[in-house]
Formats: sequence, structure tokens, C-alpha cells
Amino acid sequence: MAELPDKAEHFIEWYLEAVEVAGLTDKRYPVKGMNVWTAYGFQARRLLDGLMVRGIEATGSQAVEFPALIPQTEFQKEKEHVKGFDTQVYWVTKGGTTELDIPLVLRPTSETAMYPMFAIWIRSHKDLPLNVYQIVNTFRYETKTTRPFLRIREIHFFEEHTCQLTDEAAAARCQSNLATFQGIADGLALPFVASRRPEWDKFPGAYYSIALDLPVGGARTLQVGTIHHYRENFSRPYEIRYEDLSGELKYVHQTTFGLSERLLGATVAFHGDRRGVVFPNSIAPFQVVIVPIVSQNSGPIAVDAARTLADRLRTRGLRVHVDDSENRPGAKYYLWESRGVPLRIEVGPREAAAGTVTAVTRLGEKKTLGPGPLEGPILQALVDFDLALAAQARATFQKSFSVAYRLEELKDSTTVRLVSWCGTEECGHQIEQAIEGAVLGVPEGPLPIDPGPLTECIACGKMHGTRWTLAGRPL
Repeated sequence: MAELPDKAEHFIEWYLEAVEVAGLTDKRYPVKGMNVWTAYGFQARRLLDGLMVRGIEATGSQAVEFPALIPQTEFQKEKEHVKGFDTQVYWVTKGGTTELDIPLVLRPTSETAMYPMFAIWIRSHKDLPLNVYQIVNTFRYETKTTRPFLRIREIHFFEEHTCQLTDEAAAARCQSNLATFQGIADGLALPFVASRRPEWDKFPGAYYSIALDLPVGGARTLQVGTIHHYRENFSRPYEIRYEDLSGELKYVHQTTFGLSERLLGATVAFHGDRRGVVFPNSIAPFQVVIVPIVSQNSGPIAVDAARTLADRLRTRGLRVHVDDSENRPGAKYYLWESRGVPLRIEVGPREAAAGTVTAVTRLGEKKTLGPGPLEGPILQALVDFDLALAAQARATFQKSFSVAYRLEELKDSTTVRLVSWCGTEECGHQIEQAIEGAVLGVPEGPLPIDPGPLTECIACGKMHGTRWTLAGRPL
């Protein structure tokens, strides 16, 4: 079978073909950017949802669900927010043949749907903190080229919205969200960098925005999530207030935490290779595929052994598929490698008789397991696969960054760059022009690599106020 395009040289072509070959989505639906989830892709998405839900509910956040339609009157209350989304919204102006008294917006994000209700729910300091999340579809009119999972018009979206007593409590919630995302990312073996976006690139209406970025080759980055601190920017127009202990009315401080199906695309983009997708165990629709090797005169022994083993593994909680189709073994290997299955088990008549199997991980490690009970060795092989995938991911991540000391070094960058920046917008735009990309922001926490002592601003040459800052080319 032919390999996919070279990932480093032709990333977009590689990505589109990897998604297509794996059968994760069908883009032939007659609305551009609104794709159909196939059974295989939907299972991966459902497992990803579970990973996110477990992470956020461990912090005490509770699930809610709000309507998809938002009245124009509510949508327009926060002016910066409206300005940021005005060109992307879908408008509903009729109900049947009747013109609506108030036009409705099809949810691009949920601040303006939730916050009128928050103003009703919250009356006292005893009602705080309010930490709720929902997983819903959002709709944005994406005018650029659409790409499955990465740039689409109907987005499967996770969003937490919180109301806190103070600015400090809201900042602490943002840090809690960072810790939650670290757990989610660890489950996907995705190293990332969190950066506070520059003022001109923060979320409309936010006090500050922390973006969660993943390097995906060259100087390219993929934003896989965001955390926003709003202060009172939304609570004032929406009148979300509480009575404190002294009886004074105060506005709440708010945060949001957003993730989407882009995380699935990021997993494909970061781990995939020229054979296709590579899934970690956490979201692999099938963790194990068993391929019985059948010859003309071997009888049912291999198929029976495969089915018996599959049943035993399922009782251990594994997602298992037996490929007993009539395709040749080589075609089966290619299919399940392209679909990212962590572990392939091969069993022929001789192995079935001996109580052994051949185990091949998606990273190419091959070994014989058995004789004897196979469940334990197979479970261990899956653990070892995740550890190897994480180690490979960390090595790739480290190679994705380098330091630039002069603006001219940013041209034709083959890595995401750490640069010293004074924080001014003028110098920031000079950096963006030089790299033909964006200032991603100042990293929150440890830097992805050690750049050495801080130097003067790469643009103006001044030392005052400089910070190590990331610059790259967002997809």
C-alpha cells in the first residue's frame, strides 16, 4: 500500500489524507464545513468527551445545557464580544413564514446565552462560586478553507463558564483549568505550551486569554484550547451581581475554559506518520484488533482462538475488534495501522495450538506473547505503548522550538521561536511580520526549552520589560 505524503514537507495534504484514510469523518455533506461523524470517528469523539468530562468534574464543575438560539438583544450587550463575532454568526430571522420580532443568533459561543440566566441564578455570595460546563455544537461562518476538526463551521465544543467572588478567585480558577488541561493532554500524550495572548489577539471581551498551543511541524502551531479571565467585562452588561456579607451588591468575576473536536485533529496531526493516524489508548475506538491468519486447510482454529481471546479481553474492559474478513492479512494490517489502533494481535493455526500470539504495536514493536494467559501481557503491552508514544511526543516537542536573537532569523523559520520581546504592540507586529505569523504570547509556567539569559528586545533593542515570548505560524 502507498504511503501518505511526507508530513514535514506537505503537512496539509498529509493531514487531509490521514483523516480520510482513517475514516474519521465524511466531508461530502452538502454544507461546506459541516461534516458527518462516521461511526469510527464518533467513537473517538465520545471517548475524548469522556476524558474532558472526567477532568472538569473532578474540580466540582457541573453539567448544564443551554439553548442554541440567542436573541439579538442579549447577543449585543457586550460590545467587544459582538465586534469579535459579528462576521461569523448565523442569523435566524424567520419562524416558518413569519418574520421574528427579535432576530436570533445561532450560538457561536455561549456567553450571551448563559449570562442572562446567571443573573437570575445568582443573588447572594452563597450562590458562588458557580462552575458549570456544557458540551454542545457551536456554529461559526468560517470563510477560510475548511479542514476536518481544525477549521469547520459546526464545532463540537466543550465550554466551562464560571462566576467567582473576586478577581483573585477567578485567576485561581484559570490556573485550575490549566491543571485540568494538563491531565487531559497527558491522556492524549500531547505536550503543549500555555501562553498569555497579546492584547490584540485575546478573546473578544476578555481581560486576558491563555491559549493552549501545540507545535505541529515547522513553525506551525495549532491552538487546541483557551482559558479566559473576564473580570467584570460580562457581568456588568448582564447585571450578574451578588450581595456580599455586608449587604453590598458586587459584580461577579468570570472565567471560561474552551476545548473542541480540534483536540482530535491535534492528536492526528501530532502523532500521525506516513502510515496514518496513531491513537493513544484513551481515545482509540479499538485498542486491540485481532487478525486471525487463516490458510485454506487450517479450519476454524485461528478464528475461534481470536474470538475467545477477544471475549476475555472485553471482560477486562478493553475495546477489541476481530477482523475475520476475507481481506488478505497485509490489507488488514494496512487498514488498522492507518486507523491508529494501538495494538494488533496476529494468531495463526500454529500459534492458536501453542497458546501464543504475535503482538505488534502501532509504533512497530513486535513480540511473541504466551504461552499461558494472555490478558496480562496484552494489557502491559498497551501500557508500554502509551509510555513509548509519550516519550516520542516529548522528543518531538523539544525539537519543535529554538531561540531567535535577530528579526532576520525569523524568516523561513523551521521551528517555533522563543524571542525576547518588550511587550509593546509596535514591536510585537514587527516580530509577526518577520516570521509571517503571530506572537503567540508569554508562556505561563516553564519555558518549552532553556533559552539562556534574557536578552534585549529582538525588535527595538531595549532591555526594559522584556520577556521570553513565543512566535510561530498558527494553522
